[in-house]
Amino acid sequence: MTVAYAWRGAFTNAEVNALHAEAFGTEVFDDWDWVAQLERHSLGWVTARDGERLAGFVNVIGDGEVHAWIQDTTVAADQRHRGIGTALVRHATDAARAAGCQFLHVDFEDHLRGFYLGACGFAPTNAGLIEL
Repeated sequence: MTVAYAWRGAFTNAEVNALHAEAFGTEVFDDWDWVAQLERHSLGWVTARDGERLAGFVNVIGDGEVHAWIQDTTVAADQRHRGIGTALVRHATDAARAAGCQFLHVDFEDHLRGFYLGACGFAPTNAGLIEL
């Protein structure tokens, strides 16, 4: 089946909660209101649907000026290695550019270096982190 991508595509909290838990190995947080959180704080998001099923998702956060960040890039385990993650990031990049952003940032774990720097075209940069 063909995967359909949508900027600010409709989704349910249950769909994103389940996808996020699967991708990041966490519990399903039934009380996490993704819809309200993203509508309030995000520049937008990209959904990937394989038919009716949510197969992938990425959140795009903006500073209201020239910077945007991608967060929570997720693809269902049985949908991986089909190019969905790369397409999600490409759609997020296009939408951030169309919104007037000049820079798109991403933080990632080392095992995702090839994906973000290779497949998605990000350049390596220095960054810092304080674990709270």
